[in-house]
Amino acid sequence: MTGARWHHEHYDGTGYPDGLSGMEIPEAARIVAVADAYDAMTSNRSYRDVLSQEYVRREIEKGKGTQFDPKFADVMIKMIDEDVNYDMREK
Repeated sequence: MTGARWHHEHYDGTGYPDGLSGMEIPEAARIVAVADAYDAMTSNRSYRDVLSQEYVRREIEKGKGTQFDPKFADVMIKMIDEDVNYDMREK
């Protein structure tokens, strides 16, 4: 429940539902936040196809320290960089 409730909180305090920031956001929610964003961008949607790996990486990098905990954003970026065949995306 922790990840589900607070994964839309932003590291800089601009998210919701409670306006938490930084370490106030439970760790599980900070992990789910970056994983959920990755999943959303790398999944087919009714209004668009999967986004390119380069675009997804840039968006995670851009959100580091504002939307995402920098520590977990860096982990995701490392995973993206290691995924040379873009296998983590939805197929």
